[in-house]
Amino acid sequence: MVKLRLKRCGKKQRVVYRIVAIDARCRREGRALRKVGFYDPLKNQTYLNVPAILYFLERGAQPTGTVHDISKKAGVFMELCLNQQIKFN
Repeated sequence: MVKLRLKRCGKKQRVVYRIVAIDARCRREGRALRKVGFYDPLKNQTYLNVPAILYFLERGAQPTGTVHDISKKAGVFMELCLNQQIKFN
């Protein structure tokens, strides 16, 4: 199973997270399938590659709680709903 999760980067006390698609059995710092964004909690900045996130979500990837909250604030799930409605119509 593929998960969308945070991967820790940066220095001590200056943490930055990459949002990656990774196999659920791999460790946090393991090899990612693809980098799909980043999150800086200190500056409260996010960058999301929305088409890549939608690609993995449509194929069954499960976001972790934090990644789910970040994606929800960015409106990724609204786009996912719109894409699914277009496919069924």
